[in-house]
Amino acid sequence: MTDQNPIGKIGRLTLATRGADGPGQVELTIRGGRETYTAWSAQPLPTMSTVLVVADRGGRVLDVESWLDLNFDSETGKTQRGSS
Repeated sequence: MTDQNPIGKIGRLTLATRGADGPGQVELTIRGGRETYTAWSAQPLPTMSTVLVVADRGGRVLDVESWLDLNFDSETGKTQRGSS
């Protein structure tokens, strides 16, 4: 997986998804910066939800799923490892 491939990346919803009724927006750390994509999900997800990108539909449109990563820092877009 390269830094340019969004699949498998963790992001934060900046606009809620509405399931089959409509997309939202997800912000990802990618290509050395932050980028916003259109995000679809099977179930509605609220703004500020942490999500995992599971598919790329092309044209900056992604499929996401709710994700709980206790080590994910939504401010930096990075996963923090072991802080004991």
